Amino acid sequence: SPELTIGQVQRDGAESEAIAEHWLNSIGTSRAFLFLHLYEPHKPYAPPERFAEFATYDGEIAYADEIVGRLVKYLKSHQLYDRSTIVLLSDHGEGLGDHGEQEHGLFVYDEAIHVPLIIKQEGNARAGTRVADVVQHIDLVPTILDLVKAPTPGNLRGRSLKPLLDGGSRRPVQAVYSEAMYARFHFGWSELTSVTDGRYRYIKAPREELYDLERDPRERDNLLVAGPLENAGNRTNPGNAVNLANLAGALDRLVADVGPVELGPATAVPAADPKDMYQILETYRSAVQLAGTGEWPKATMLLQGIVREHPELTEAWNQLARSAYRVERYDVALGAYTHVIELTPSDPTGYMGAAETLVKLKKLDDARTEATRAADEATGRAARVAAHDLLARIALARGDAEAARAEAELVRQADPRVPMLAYVDARLLYDRGHYDDALPLFEQAIADLKKSGGLPMADLHYYMADALEQLERHQEAETEFQEELRQFPGDTRARGGLAALYHATGRPDLADQVLSEMIGTRKDPESYSLAARLWQSFGNNRQAAAIRADARKAFAFK
Repeated sequence: SPELTIGQVQRDGAESEAIAEHWLNSIGTSRAFLFLHLYEPHKPYAPPERFAEFATYDGEIAYADEIVGRLVKYLKSHQLYDRSTIVLLSDHGEGLGDHGEQEHGLFVYDEAIHVPLIIKQEGNARAGTRVADVVQHIDLVPTILDLVKAPTPGNLRGRSLKPLLDGGSRRPVQAVYSEAMYARFHFGWSELTSVTDGRYRYIKAPREELYDLERDPRERDNLLVAGPLENAGNRTNPGNAVNLANLAGALDRLVADVGPVELGPATAVPAADPKDMYQILETYRSAVQLAGTGEWPKATMLLQGIVREHPELTEAWNQLARSAYRVERYDVALGAYTHVIELTPSDPTGYMGAAETLVKLKKLDDARTEATRAADEATGRAARVAAHDLLARIALARGDAEAARAEAELVRQADPRVPMLAYVDARLLYDRGHYDDALPLFEQAIADLKKSGGLPMADLHYYMADALEQLERHQEAETEFQEELRQFPGDTRARGGLAALYHATGRPDLADQVLSEMIGTRKDPESYSLAARLWQSFGNNRQAAAIRADARKAFAFK
């Protein structure tokens, strides 16, 4: 089914910082460990308007700087700054086109893996000191533990940086390991692994790379192939051969120490070098970004172009299926999920997507077949719950009470926190129009879910709300519709139900607001269609016609 990207659900860093301040105010002690994570700067780059003078990426950096400044100001105003140890670092950089990749995850060049590490010590000791040693993320935990005089577990691979912070001598050179698995996990291309000793970087790839970072900091001249740098050449160059042997040996030892990396099923075809494939990834990411802003037809066409040239890319077929689903191109979505199943027959994802698409096509018997296959292939608890949940809902749509209850019991066995049995029994009564009888069961399911601490359950509050609305208990229905939307902001039926309730209770302005929000939230044919039908039922034929015209324009395939 359609899903939001991480970029669409990120929390504004200012909100996270405000939560951090609130937490510090509430803990009742000045001795604490606080981790503040800021998602800025990540795509989609959308800094506040006050940073409009900058490029959008730079604007997000400036905004992140401002947010960190707020925390520093708070610490100073509460007499905590001088007593605090503050560590500022990033998890990765962004390619920004330096080697073809705009974002990160594909390559292990300096722009992606060389990140800031700033440590402000308690009492501001040795402020302003710069340390040139090459260090790594896994040094962070032992360093923090050392600084606060806490015991350090013996199985940590990193080293404390406290001696360097105290002004001690430089540490022996240690090869720093980096990896990029995105290409393997998402596209089946080769993974990249790398080691750096401060002067040279070796990248293990189908076509190996070796760079002299001192003479070639932008990593433009691979010393293992002919290039413009003086002394550049291939493996026959004695210096290059020694550096290659040393770094490749260090990489092999590091990987051997941690054990083999699970990379998925083996293939007889050599994995592609990401250097040859980055343009495909950039097109794919453009499609994902278009989908994230609701431009589903453009995203669908880009993805169709990718799979036409590279039909082996499961991730592209998956994204194509999701994009086509959102614009009600169910034939395209079903075809794409068929390819996903062919490429990964032991993964329930394709079967689930096909089943949900077949439900939209009202082919319930076929949907049941695909969902059953998903259940058969599911190994993890979440996958089993999702498959049997879908089978229960298909059974309800088919009017098969016995099958619905049987699937609900399988959901309970997979995860007792999910009140599927009560939900199914309530739905069976609701579907027959027995709203008074259904309400206690919906209430029981809601109470059980709250008590168990399980994840929110789709449609539970919606059907509760609609049953209440059918009984003209408008205020209670409004509360339940709002709760469904709090848990599932993209629920079109709940938003439509709330709009209809507002209109029925003499609040047309609120009804119009809800319908406008529905279109802005979902940006798909379903939301436009429902909004048009409701506006027409409200007697606003002009608005209904305008929305239908907007939909034809927005979702036309050129």
